[in-house]
Amino acid sequence: MSQPTIVVVGNGMVGYKFCEKLVSRSNQFNIIVFGEEPRIAYDRVHLSEYFNGKSADDLSLSSSSWYTDNGISLHLDDPIQEINRVDKTVHSLKGAVIKYDYLVLATGSSPFVPNIEGVEKNGVFVYRTIEDLELIKEYAVNAKVGAVMGGGLLGLEAAKALIDLGIKETHVIEFAPRLMPRQIDSAGSAMLQSKLKQFGLTIHLNKSTSEIAGDDKVESLKFNDDTSLAVDMLVISAGIRPRDELAKLAGLQTSSRGGIIVNEKMQTSDECIFAIGECALYNSMIYGLVAPGYEMADIVVTYLTGGDKSFYGYDMSTKLKLIGVDVASFGDAFITEPDCRTIVFEDTHKGVYKRINISNDGKYLLGGILVGEAEAYNILLQTVNNKILLPPNPEDLILGSRGGEAVEGAGVMSLPDDALICSCEAVSKLAICSAVNDGASGIDDIKKCTKAGTGCGGCVPLVKDLIAGTMKANGQYVKNVICEHFDYSRQELFDMVKINKLKNYDLVLDHFGKGDGCEVCKPAVASILSSLWNDVIVKQDTIQDSNDRYLANIQKGGTYSVVPRIPGGEITPDKLIVIGQVAKKYGLYTKITGGQRIDMFGAHVNDLPAIWEELIDAGFESGHAYGKSLRTVKSCVGSTWCRYGLHDSVSFAIEIEERYKGVRSPHKLKGGVSGCVRECAEAQAKDFGIIATEKGWNLYVCGNGGSKPQHAQLLATDIDSTTCIKYLDRFLMFYIKTADPLTRTATWLNKMDGGIAYLKNVIINNSLDINEQLEEEMQELVNTYHCEWKEVVENDELRKRFVHFVNAPEEKDPAIKFEPMREQIKAKW
Repeated sequence: MSQPTIVVVGNGMVGYKFCEKLVSRSNQFNIIVFGEEPRIAYDRVHLSEYFNGKSADDLSLSSSSWYTDNGISLHLDDPIQEINRVDKTVHSLKGAVIKYDYLVLATGSSPFVPNIEGVEKNGVFVYRTIEDLELIKEYAVNAKVGAVMGGGLLGLEAAKALIDLGIKETHVIEFAPRLMPRQIDSAGSAMLQSKLKQFGLTIHLNKSTSEIAGDDKVESLKFNDDTSLAVDMLVISAGIRPRDELAKLAGLQTSSRGGIIVNEKMQTSDECIFAIGECALYNSMIYGLVAPGYEMADIVVTYLTGGDKSFYGYDMSTKLKLIGVDVASFGDAFITEPDCRTIVFEDTHKGVYKRINISNDGKYLLGGILVGEAEAYNILLQTVNNKILLPPNPEDLILGSRGGEAVEGAGVMSLPDDALICSCEAVSKLAICSAVNDGASGIDDIKKCTKAGTGCGGCVPLVKDLIAGTMKANGQYVKNVICEHFDYSRQELFDMVKINKLKNYDLVLDHFGKGDGCEVCKPAVASILSSLWNDVIVKQDTIQDSNDRYLANIQKGGTYSVVPRIPGGEITPDKLIVIGQVAKKYGLYTKITGGQRIDMFGAHVNDLPAIWEELIDAGFESGHAYGKSLRTVKSCVGSTWCRYGLHDSVSFAIEIEERYKGVRSPHKLKGGVSGCVRECAEAQAKDFGIIATEKGWNLYVCGNGGSKPQHAQLLATDIDSTTCIKYLDRFLMFYIKTADPLTRTATWLNKMDGGIAYLKNVIINNSLDINEQLEEEMQELVNTYHCEWKEVVENDELRKRFVHFVNAPEEKDPAIKFEPMREQIKAKW
């Protein structure tokens, strides 16, 4: 008896996943695949990485030989033109006529292109395939101003692509009153918009395009409100439409609004024909994410192999990183009072918005939205999906428990065994834990044996926590690796980089890593290199973060802030005058910071070196306000002026800040010196704090301000100044060498076995016999200090980088405007 023939129409991610699942469960079928594109299936979820150096082969989901090895006949660049349901045959563009027993339509979707005059002009593109990206990349070489029509997920991905291609002036045009209207609410959208502006994007909301103007190519966009925008190129990403034209021609039941109607088994109106992915319409809904498409593929495979599984809808919760900004929504994100109680946290300074919706009885989490910080997304989603009872203080879920202890009931190990960890591959907690119990010890092992983490990748942090939790429960050693590209902890990599005297990221990756690296390991390695060799951060090929790129903090609106170092807050009248003159000359908004410095806001990137040059001539240095390094050492006026002061806190604060300035670390550092127990310098809220006593100084460490405040803990009492600095040398160097990436000192201590007692043993009692080494390493960093601003000012090649437009270095970005407030001067731009 011959094998039944299954013809798959479409070789995208869902079509490929269907084939992969089918061959893994049965060899009883003859599988034939027709693809419209000229290449094998590739990862469309991470399509934007094509502009970050990944090739088409890197994005491929398999090799060409995979199809042959699994007995699959693959026809590329040969779309199906006709389905004859009577003869049960398909007819391809190149003339192939194939008889089928079962037909699977995985035709996906096509970009929605509005019917606008001029849409056919040169310079107008869609953003869907690798071929589209190649055309965009080629055209962008001669473009200075780009626009994207559409402010949804794909539109913002396209905007990132234009930025990656070097188009600094990029606009996003959105018809709706907010960005990503299907994922986030108005407040979250506003926060996202302010964050995106920092990256140079100009957002236009409530804009309807009436015409794409120009002779033979796009030159401007005209809107219904009689305004216009001059552009060189346009990418249309205004949504998708299900590819249902084949189904319509074959007489299958489709929706008037698009989509092939299917039942819970993914069968169309013809029981021998199935539809999966974005072309399928179930219960009047199109599912536009890869995870539900994979689930649909699994349902059809289950049916064909004699199993019983049905589709009843799918959770559309999602976490994204858009141009470096975390965005997530989960559960019932838009439910409002009185149907729920809502808890909202909003930090406009850091660009963070968090909203959770809880049941009126306070017992259950219903849904939420996260913008700017989404580390808790996975556990929040699990809390919703598994109906886990909330802790007594539900706000802890988004704020963290005050005091640093873990939130009661939170944690991946507390989830039920059937909790779905990887939605793309339908992998449960039990499956992952079982794999660990069977010997899997890392994320690569789990990917191979369960497929978890191989889809969108959003579940990887949760999978890593499960691996660690299961191994710890089994009494096994848990290796804390940086990411999948480095099988080492930060501490291990730190030591190996030092021993081998490696000075750049590529050498570190070649020696100890694999693959191309990622946004996790690149800044982590940059931090290690900076902490070891104290080189100018902008000389590194891999910049630690976006602020390091221009040695300044990028601000709302796309300008930068300039913060010169003012040790201890002490400043002369002459230096004050210089700051005033510079601020007035360059039109900068000025403000006294909480760390006793003067911050100047609103600087164009072109002006930064000139501003620094004037400040350096007056005796100022970089304040490193942009870096993961020492920011300030705050002080009160001490015994010099205060009648309660016991010691000269100002002089000691200056000495300490001068010693540790420029020292790079896993996260930012702040210090404080108070001249008496009245604590006017708030030293106990700092990473290290020093308070005067009648006999000397008390030294406190690992405090934390901000959204998760934590008091510093007492390390040593009644010590003299020399001993205090010696302990600080050891403490800071021990932290630099052993903390995980982007971990503040408070969190570092909270995770440390033995806590403050252990730390005292290391720093004071030399229990590890490393104190002499720690002191020498810190002294080396102190001896090699340099002002990074000065390095740029005196280096013509580095100075050339500080421009808005590479091909027009003298031009300033017209999209960046100064907003005067409270009598602050207007910029002279």
